Amino acid sequence: MSEQPLKKPERKGKTAAIVGYLTIFGSFLALFLNSEENKTKFGSFHIRQGLGLNLVFILFGVILNGVYEYLSEFQNLMVGAAFYLAYFILWIYGFVAAVSGKEKKVPILGELFQKTFKNLT
Repeated sequence: MSEQPLKKPERKGKTAAIVGYLTIFGSFLALFLNSEENKTKFGSFHIRQGLGLNLVFILFGVILNGVYEYLSEFQNLMVGAAFYLAYFILWIYGFVAAVSGKEKKVPILGELFQKTFKNLT
């Protein structure tokens, strides 16, 4: 008798969790995917994380845009690169957790996102 490989259990809300990280529009789309009849704890968790990351990205982008005129070109490059690198690392961390079916908070900001958006999802 041959043994069948174990199938990974499907995680409900995984689609909404993944879409929640894909830009600010993806976060809002994920809110609709995780509506009342399809609401899951897993999906809600990652939607809060993704929405928080995307809003922080936009907020810091606006702030940095205003600061750039006061910095030299080298400083602009360094500040911008540090910002994008930090965002990218946090985004990858959250996205990989969603794809792998784990509820891992984004370092530094994850707890804040969960508290801030707890009533939203």
